[in-house]
Amino acid sequence: MPHAFRFRPRRFGTALLCALAASPALPPAAHARTTPVPPVVDTAGLPALQQPWPKHNPYRGNALAAEVGRSAFNQSCAGCHGVDADGEHAAAPDLRRLGRSCSRVRDAEFRQRCVADVDHYFRDSVLKGKVKVGVEHMPAWEGVLAPELVWAIRSFVESQAGRKP
Repeated sequence: MPHAFRFRPRRFGTALLCALAASPALPPAAHARTTPVPPVVDTAGLPALQQPWPKHNPYRGNALAAEVGRSAFNQSCAGCHGVDADGEHAAAPDLRRLGRSCSRVRDAEFRQRCVADVDHYFRDSVLKGKVKVGVEHMPAWEGVLAPELVWAIRSFVESQAGRKP
């Protein structure tokens, strides 16, 4: 016997999310933007970076940058991503997985391009933040974090990539 209405979970879920996002009945917190607070760290030992922003992490492999990044990360990012990027009980994605697939690329040129793509994604995510269905999941740090700190944090996150959850 044919049915006039066929339940389609994907379409129903998407429609429901869109309706809720457009609804003025959502609590004000769902539309509120958080103001990021810059970490207090000493970047004096890091080479100064010139504008425009470097496309690739200029501190890759720099132990001092990773330590500066660790301090900045734990002050500004750990509340969502876990202390020392451990991903344990974190509400936000485990950043140790970021770029993990690049290490499996055998061709050196393609591996370098993969890492460059991850650098670009990281930089843009930090600067622009993440907003999904009108809800801020991560604040935009543009104008709050200097390029030196963004790349130091990236260096720290990269240094944690091999650690197991």
